[in-house]
Amino acid sequence: MTYDVIVIGGGPAGLSGAVALGRALRSVLVIDSGEPRNAPADGIHNFLTRDGMTPAEFHAAGRAEVLRYGGEVIDGSVVSARPGFEVLVSGGATFRAKRLLVTTGLADRLPDIPGLAERWGSMVLHCPYCHGYEVRGKAIGVFGDAEKVRLWQQWSSDVIPLAVDDVAAVEDGGVRLKDGSFVVRDYLVVTTRMEARAGFLDDIGLKPVEHPMGIGTYLPAIDPSGRTEVPGVWVAGNVADPMAQVITSAAAGLTAGAMINFDLLPALDTP
Repeated sequence: MTYDVIVIGGGPAGLSGAVALGRALRSVLVIDSGEPRNAPADGIHNFLTRDGMTPAEFHAAGRAEVLRYGGEVIDGSVVSARPGFEVLVSGGATFRAKRLLVTTGLADRLPDIPGLAERWGSMVLHCPYCHGYEVRGKAIGVFGDAEKVRLWQQWSSDVIPLAVDDVAAVEDGGVRLKDGSFVVRDYLVVTTRMEARAGFLDDIGLKPVEHPMGIGTYLPAIDPSGRTEVPGVWVAGNVADPMAQVITSAAAGLTAGAMINFDLLPALDTP
């Protein structure tokens, strides 16, 4: 079987795009690796009517909607996408489609400090709009410049700067400095390098590039719908916009899905 669309990635962008395509009566397959970027977070915020929902609950609800509109969802990681949109999945299965929607998100590369990665998403944070309200008034240490410190001071008066090179380890309740002293902090804020999960697209000529803001890599779109320079391939969500939150990723998936449906319409007869 050749699907109308294969959606690679089962996060908010991919699931939203798949729902839009299902409602347009398109055959759609979502391939979901089950590795959402926000998995460590306690809940989703800034998403109207979904505030506080856990990432797992959101994911399950989104998959159920895709199935309700006739879409298919499988678990697996895409190994490669080949010319003609032949998609090879871990385990050896191969699927084909007329169009691809890539919504694989990104990976956060953390500073190399012992104890930091284990506390990512709980004690260690990165986005004030995702977590600021929940940690308001707490003692916060910020790995970053003066502007980042100033931003976090909107949520707490107890915000101090920290330098990665000065820290020996992150421990419960704060950081151990290389001089042996301990700085008590409830939460820490880091800047990550955000890298698009898109290495499987090399065979069709689509590769991540450095983001112009210097924050990592992404797959650029050539128009607001998420269309890429490779005909028949769209991108949405964090793989294309590293700064996007859950609600904006879902909106981008909807836009891409609608435009893919339009792109699949038969050509108009011309006199």
